[in-house]
Amino acid sequence: MNRKEKVSIALALSSLFIAFVGMGLAAPVMPSIAKDLSLSGAVVGYLFAAMALTQFMASPFTGVWVDSIGRKKMIIIGLLLFSFSELLFGLSNEIWLLFVSRLLGGVGAAFIMPAVITYIADKTTLEDRAKVLGYQSAAISLGFIIGPGIGGFIAEFGIRAPFFFAAFISLLTAIVIFIVLEDSISKEQLQKNRVSLEQPAFIQEFKKSLQPQYFTPLLVVFVLEFGLAVYEMMFSLFVDEKLGFTVRDISVIITVGSIAGVAAQILFFDRLVNLLGERMLVNLTLLSSAIFIFISILIDGYWMMIVITSIVFFSGDILRPAVTTLLSKIAGENQGYVAGMNSAYTSLGIIIGPIIGGILFDININMPYVFAAFVLFIAFVIASTKLKQPHFI
Repeated sequence: MNRKEKVSIALALSSLFIAFVGMGLAAPVMPSIAKDLSLSGAVVGYLFAAMALTQFMASPFTGVWVDSIGRKKMIIIGLLLFSFSELLFGLSNEIWLLFVSRLLGGVGAAFIMPAVITYIADKTTLEDRAKVLGYQSAAISLGFIIGPGIGGFIAEFGIRAPFFFAAFISLLTAIVIFIVLEDSISKEQLQKNRVSLEQPAFIQEFKKSLQPQYFTPLLVVFVLEFGLAVYEMMFSLFVDEKLGFTVRDISVIITVGSIAGVAAQILFFDRLVNLLGERMLVNLTLLSSAIFIFISILIDGYWMMIVITSIVFFSGDILRPAVTTLLSKIAGENQGYVAGMNSAYTSLGIIIGPIIGGILFDININMPYVFAAFVLFIAFVIASTKLKQPHFI
């Protein structure tokens, strides 16, 4: 890649980074918001799931639209929707408006994710793609690093202040991308795609994803996100209720854990892929995620919780780009479709995970983590027996 392409990819990745900064900002303050509005663990789980629900419903369509609307426009639309959703969440004191906010945020994410993945596929060769998709996952994790730390600081000015900040930076990023970023697909190709475009039928799109070459890696995506969503989205409530950690404590733990994940992606991911291959890497990180999520329920100290959380984040942040790279190599000319399905199965896991996690949390605070560990172990068994490495690698 030349310097111009590197700058373009970095700018596209910034949209993911900003969106996940916005999500990360909220993590330390969710227990306070739940107490302020008397929300149960189940309702908090539903709020997390609401965003993933609309991302899931929209992803088959946005995965196709990315080839007719263009990568740049899709990213801008997604950022504007996300900005408005964060502003609405910050202003709302009624539960139904909080849900509307989360639903709109999910649509925004469904526009951004496949557009960025497809943009990367356009700009990279197969040899470079694993490394750059590692950066894509690193951009997400880096957002979670900075987000909670900034969120904990901004919350000193009010528990809703982080949402206003997220709205502002999302809007600012959309403006910068509108002015600076060049699309990776020509106007002529966009017009050709529009002429031949068939509107996706939701059921038919998912039936296509059941084809053997897609289904097992997409199933791993679903189970991965299910288990990690339970862990990550219930974490603030878990340590607040069980260990009495403060907003600042939660911010530090999530930040340190995310740093471990980003360090893994930047320093080790490409080397691990070359050494082990995506399939073996997926198997190992699924197993380690399951083991250390279970260990989390046995920890009662601040520093040990930092260590265990860092290992879980490390495993998850290696696992995500490994599966994404595998899917990208399998996709061939169907990059838009597979990127959309990747986003859809990710969303499906994040829908079901927090709902079940929230319900289990109200029964017993340890149950969500026990269940998440079990599900990830089942995913390890499935991946070990069914997942295949692409033959051309």
